[in-house]
Amino acid sequence: MIRADNLTKLYNEIPAAEGISFHVKRGETLVLLGTSGCGKTTTLKMINRLIEPDGGEIRIDGVDIRNEKPEIFRKKIGYVLQNTGLFPHYTIAQNIAVVPRLMGWDSGKIKKRTHVLLEKLHLDPDKYLPLYPAQLSGGQQQRVGLARALAAEPPVLLMDEPFGALDPVTRSNIKKDLSGFDEFKDKAIVLVTHDVQEAFQLGDKICLMNKGRIVQQGSPEDLLFRPADSFVSSFFEEQKLLLEFRQITLIALFPWLPENGDSLAGTKQIEAEKSLWEAIELLSAEGGRLNIYDALQNKLRYASYGSLMDAFTAYKKTIS
Repeated sequence: MIRADNLTKLYNEIPAAEGISFHVKRGETLVLLGTSGCGKTTTLKMINRLIEPDGGEIRIDGVDIRNEKPEIFRKKIGYVLQNTGLFPHYTIAQNIAVVPRLMGWDSGKIKKRTHVLLEKLHLDPDKYLPLYPAQLSGGQQQRVGLARALAAEPPVLLMDEPFGALDPVTRSNIKKDLSGFDEFKDKAIVLVTHDVQEAFQLGDKICLMNKGRIVQQGSPEDLLFRPADSFVSSFFEEQKLLLEFRQITLIALFPWLPENGDSLAGTKQIEAEKSLWEAIELLSAEGGRLNIYDALQNKLRYASYGSLMDAFTAYKKTIS
């Protein structure tokens, strides 16, 4: 869907991005992760032709983006900014309708699409559509900004630090809502962030950048458990244990968890696809043991806090 090959951007002969290459499939989220100044936003803007590269090429669906006029090309791309970029003198309805109107959609189609998006983003259309951006909270504005980016059903979605201006609670709630958002399933998404937890929660693939280059790219598991060098290891060091707990699913621990045992009063159940972290949270709140089930409600394993930690230790030895 999106293919970047050897992208380079120079400012005063100093590379802001150099040798950047990656591929994003439809239905996949690629995260550009790194500290400020590492080149991730420059890379994102080259995809949207807000910045023209000095070298390399970008293809979307096999077509070199330089062969299309920017004003036509950008209608195919949704763009979400940290500060939302909503027009303050437009109502929420008018903000969301901007690109569909430019594409010639009729008013009935626009209204239907707008209502569907707001409902999916947990905003009541009847309440919020007549309002102006200044009448919304930061989290509500960010949801509207996402709705506007998705309104014309673009195949590509670019997100530049979309949650960075929000307070931690609001940011956590939005990311939780979006982690299973069905509107993302048929899009190629590139997300820029400096937030490691955000990258691991939302990314299928992560490109860790430093000084304008990609140091390592791969799945969250690749970067966490198979770091390419000491820079990658040190980048995740402070949050490593929490990342591991959130990345490892209970299914991965099955070889070291008991298959049978007596039921205990107050034992809670959890799905096998859940993370080790979610299991620990449940045990912390409830105590006792967990019955682990599959999607068909078949009981597969039992777990206590101790057995989970033993299984986690054994699992780590197999991948180290």
